[in-house]
Amino acid sequence: MDALKKFSLEGKVALVTGASYGIGYSIASAMARAGAKIVFNDINQQLVDQGLEAYRQDGIPANGYVCDVTDEQAVNNLIAQIEQEVGAVDILVNNAGIIKRIPMIEMSAAEFRQVIDIDLNGPFIVSKAVLPSMIKKGAGKIINICSMMSELGRETVSAYAAAKGGLKMLTKNIASEYGQYNIQCNGIGPGYIATPQTAPLREPQADGSRHPFDQFIIAKTPAARWGNPEDLAGPAVFLASEASNFVNGHVLYVDGGILAYIGKQP
Repeated sequence: MDALKKFSLEGKVALVTGASYGIGYSIASAMARAGAKIVFNDINQQLVDQGLEAYRQDGIPANGYVCDVTDEQAVNNLIAQIEQEVGAVDILVNNAGIIKRIPMIEMSAAEFRQVIDIDLNGPFIVSKAVLPSMIKKGAGKIINICSMMSELGRETVSAYAAAKGGLKMLTKNIASEYGQYNIQCNGIGPGYIATPQTAPLREPQADGSRHPFDQFIIAKTPAARWGNPEDLAGPAVFLASEASNFVNGHVLYVDGGILAYIGKQP
């Protein structure tokens, strides 16, 4: 097979959770340009409608559904509906997630559980729902959106780091358990990405200087910049395509080199 054809997603059905905007939207858009049929979900109808309009404006056919990824029955119903209306899911991207930046001693157990439920239990539930059809077909791709916090700790993100560390190991275990069926499960670990959510951290100060957090990220990143959502497009398409058929249980960190770098000498 021609090497470039191995990157084609033509005819594949790709489900990207929480893909109304942001990183999920960028990944879904890239997969659409590679030929995939896009389906996505979000937590409420307003976000789904927002996503559908964004895809429409970009000329991307997409099917959107309201579904809470932590509700196992709702997820099972969603997968059955997708199979009936679009086709069996060939590619799953577990993108839906939240973060709560709260010092650990101030965080309630309920808040901790909420982050774990969405960021770790959600990928387990959705993966479990799509695996039977992937096993039946003898092929499938699952991509978990991990994080640098799958490897590192940082102040105020105890629940998020715990969830993403768990997601890294869930990725490895799905690969271990279902690789025999030609199912590949890998992760993408984004670095600091320039999105609307991080925009306040990049706004210049009154004196024209960089925001302190912006300075911190630039100093810690060998690429000397924030990532863009588009930086995740190539890795996502690669991990969703036949080009990665012998890549399994791997987390691809798209971080501009942060995890490889000890930092500048003071």
